[in-house]
Amino acid sequence: MPRRNYIVTIDRERCKGCELCVITCPTRVLDMCAKLNSRGQHYAQTSAPDKCIGCAQCADICPDAAIEIDEEIPAHA
Repeated sequence: MPRRNYIVTIDRERCKGCELCVITCPTRVLDMCAKLNSRGQHYAQTSAPDKCIGCAQCADICPDAAIEIDEEIPAHA
């Protein structure tokens, strides 16, 4: 059975930089960006998207609902 791939989408403007998602992620997919959003906060970013297992713990713990996890639909040749 092929491995499923997931897409992590982070709304950087909603992120307040609490880092709960970074701490919670069991496969260390996320880290904090050095850049600031319009609110003056460092925001979460994907540093290793290929490691995402689709558990959505990051999305569940995010107090600002700034993270979405979607299963990648492979294109059929």
